[in-house]
Amino acid sequence: MKNDMDESVDLRPGTLDLLVLRILGEEPLHGYGVARRIESLSRNAFRVEQGSLYPALYRLERDGLVRPTWGTSDTGRRVKVFELTRAGERKAEAELASWDRFVQAVHRVVRAE
Repeated sequence: MKNDMDESVDLRPGTLDLLVLRILGEEPLHGYGVARRIESLSRNAFRVEQGSLYPALYRLERDGLVRPTWGTSDTGRRVKVFELTRAGERKAEAELASWDRFVQAVHRVVRAE
């Protein structure tokens, strides 16, 4: 028997940036690590493809919200690791607060009796 978390769901526009900021707020990671962490925390409900993730990371970098450094993967390969900047930390906090307000408002509407 499948539960709700056994099926992937589409990310809403703008959601990927929020998720990336949230994940990088925990620790610096390379792109593959970010994708796997999102998938793990969502219990595989969100499948993050490279074609979506890397443009988001580069956009966040361009906007000064994340900064790349070079690190080493678990397999010993040299990888670009992304970490939040102070501006990224502030943006993540603001976006999370906005998201919470949004979710509460939607819930009030869809569960209205």
